[in-house]
Amino acid sequence: MALVVVLVACGVIALVLQSQHDTTTEARRRSIAVAQTFAHSPGVLQALRSPDPSKVLQPLTEAGRKAAGVDFIVVMNTKGIRYTHPIPSKIGHRFVGQIKPSLAGKVYTETVHGPLGHEEQATVPVYDEHGKVTALVSAGLKVKNVTSEVDRQLPIILTAGAGALVVSTGGTALVGRRLRRQTHSLAPDEMTRMYEHHDTVLHSVREGVLIVDGDGRLLLVNDEAARLLELPSDAEGRTVRELPGLDPATADLLVSGRDASDEVHFAGGRLLAVNQRPTSRAGDPWGTVVTLRDCTELQAISGRAEVTRQRLELLYDAGLGIGSSLDVVQTADELTRVAVPRFADFVTVDLADAVLHGEEPAATATDMRRVAVGGIRDDHPLYEKGRLIDFLPSTPQARGYTAGRTELVTDLSTTDGWQAQDPQRARQILEYGIHSLISAPIQARGIVLGMANFWRSKREPFDAEEVSLAEELVARAAVSIDNARRYTREHALAVTLQRSLLPRALPTQSALDVAYRYLPAQSGVSGDWFDVIPLSGSRVALSVGDVVGHGLHAAATMGRLRTAVHNFSTLDLPPDELLSHLDDLVGRIDQDEASPETTGEIVGATCVYAIYDPVTRHCVMARAGHLTPALVSPDGRVAFPDLPAGPPLGLGGMPFQAAEFELAEGSQLVLYTDGLVEDRSRDLDVGMEMLRRSLAGHPDRSPEESCRAVLEELLPDRPRDDVALLIARTRALPAEQVADWDVPRDPAAVSGMRAAVSEKLAEWDLSELGFGMELVLSELITNAIRYGSDPIHVRLIHDRSLICEVADGSSTSPHLRYAATTDEGGRGLFLVSQLAEHWGTRYTPQGKVIWAELPVPDLAALLAE
Repeated sequence: MALVVVLVACGVIALVLQSQHDTTTEARRRSIAVAQTFAHSPGVLQALRSPDPSKVLQPLTEAGRKAAGVDFIVVMNTKGIRYTHPIPSKIGHRFVGQIKPSLAGKVYTETVHGPLGHEEQATVPVYDEHGKVTALVSAGLKVKNVTSEVDRQLPIILTAGAGALVVSTGGTALVGRRLRRQTHSLAPDEMTRMYEHHDTVLHSVREGVLIVDGDGRLLLVNDEAARLLELPSDAEGRTVRELPGLDPATADLLVSGRDASDEVHFAGGRLLAVNQRPTSRAGDPWGTVVTLRDCTELQAISGRAEVTRQRLELLYDAGLGIGSSLDVVQTADELTRVAVPRFADFVTVDLADAVLHGEEPAATATDMRRVAVGGIRDDHPLYEKGRLIDFLPSTPQARGYTAGRTELVTDLSTTDGWQAQDPQRARQILEYGIHSLISAPIQARGIVLGMANFWRSKREPFDAEEVSLAEELVARAAVSIDNARRYTREHALAVTLQRSLLPRALPTQSALDVAYRYLPAQSGVSGDWFDVIPLSGSRVALSVGDVVGHGLHAAATMGRLRTAVHNFSTLDLPPDELLSHLDDLVGRIDQDEASPETTGEIVGATCVYAIYDPVTRHCVMARAGHLTPALVSPDGRVAFPDLPAGPPLGLGGMPFQAAEFELAEGSQLVLYTDGLVEDRSRDLDVGMEMLRRSLAGHPDRSPEESCRAVLEELLPDRPRDDVALLIARTRALPAEQVADWDVPRDPAAVSGMRAAVSEKLAEWDLSELGFGMELVLSELITNAIRYGSDPIHVRLIHDRSLICEVADGSSTSPHLRYAATTDEGGRGLFLVSQLAEHWGTRYTPQGKVIWAELPVPDLAALLAE
């Protein structure tokens, strides 16, 4: 408390001195400012040159003094004789203070005893036009007024000091109360004695003690624990996982916070019995207290400590080293690497050949494929890797496979059944020095998948106690092998399903020259797809999409979405409307399939859909969360068009926007999935730039060559994600193969159109189609005149087929029906459907188009041949 009072007093004194200094400084600053302002005021020089300067300047100085809040403003000549003063009687007298510095052109401040009393004043020169000092101006404040400023601030300073004293006193009381509560009101000597006893007991016991907080940080470690775990001297305060040399299993236990009772762990070359209990503070979990006992000596007494340690190490390494992948052969190799040489000199793994294909194994040990061979030497006479073996029933492998139990052969030289499998090779094995065998079945879920064979040549034969260790090693590998087998089966099914869902061949069309690539990912099939869909009017739709995820679910979902795209495209919907329908479908799939069994299988997909018209060379595109397609111009330049980015499919609530582009003939449209440009080793922008470089500068390259060049540039040997790439070079339909007419809304115009169409067909050497086309055209134009609205337009396209299109301004679509015998009409569309190969309706912003396709005879004959 005394220290607090002294500190507050010193603070008050310091504040008073600082306040006095600041106030004096402020007074001088204000005096200088007022004097300089008046000295540079306009009209001062004229007043000084007047016959009576005092008469002019005295009113001005008094007004300025009151406005500036100073006690005086004095104007004097260069000899110090006053022209002005607050006391008029002092005018004409000599100025009290130094004027030499100011006559030399300097601003001079000082403290003097003048006519007004003790004063702080500043004197500045007044210059004429030639820079010569012609007069002086002095302004200042009385010291008592300066001191009054300090007096006004002193109560505030004292109040602040008193407040600081109160706060400090309260804080001291609170801290003292907290200390008494934490020390349970123990006196200092009592606390010292208690901590001495605590340290003596804690560091003298022959049992390790650790305290670990909830964040895994070591709060306390006694000498015995540091010795047992070989901890560094600075272990306290560090996290458990940072401690060097600590066994991972022991570290996992210390940070887990769970209860443990006499768990045996291997650490620092010792077997430790570990007990762990959680502690709490104020009822909340806080950390754990751990005790350690060295059990190594007890095990050494029984003569089995070293053996147990080695087996524990082996099993621990097996748990870490076996099953790192979903590959059957790699898992078998891992088993051989773990067991050699610590358990066996040679290890061979034989699996039923069906297991390698993901199928269920046979009931007998026939068709066994050797998938792994490992040993201390490479010149052994055992069967080589990859060999197909049919084990005889008398061999240990066949007996163990059939019965599902481990076979122990301590002396191979005395076992005739084993030698009967291959007498010559058996003799070589014995001559090589291999003398003992454990053949353990690789068994998972009650099914024997194969046999693991452990051979010894350089050490004592296997005994019965080592059989359990062999079974434990094989059991750890069996689960991983079975998982790999089931994965192989699922992968094969998914690949088969996906291949059946993706296009096997591109449709025949004249608008685009198309090439594509599809590459599955390393981890299996995914949900990428692509499509080329012919539409009415020689138009072609391009679609590329990507379903999130891998496996059967993604492949099946991809098939459903691809089928939906086909179905929606038959309606001749614009790209943005098609994506809206597809978005609703994905939302319904998520809603209908939501269940506890399908948690995490929510559909997420992206898609880009484009329609190209070879007659107008217009391309309309829209995308749903997909990457922007690339556009390669005929001169080899690459651009990514400004295509509005819609949300991914399934989110709902947001509309999609389409963009229309006019493409020059020979342009290439490149659609792709994110697996082509995205990778863990590079950013998306880098991948897009690599795609641009691989496409640019090759205007004459075919789409097939472009696909090959893009994959060589962007992809490693096997991509981590599925890749779908679709490159289409545009073609334009020649103008002479298209004819169109505007038709007045008059039934008499039908005959004129028939004549015009017949003439055009004769020009195209298609006169044999005239009769059928005239019937189709008459029916479609008659319907448009009778039921449609202006304008009515007819277009005839000569492509792979003969296409007739009749457009009108109405959105009412005709429907095909069977007319009754008593009906006077209703048979026209039926006639159209019989004469045309395909017919249909598509809607436009101006109305609708009814189209019909008739096969061209030459093409039909070619297809028939």
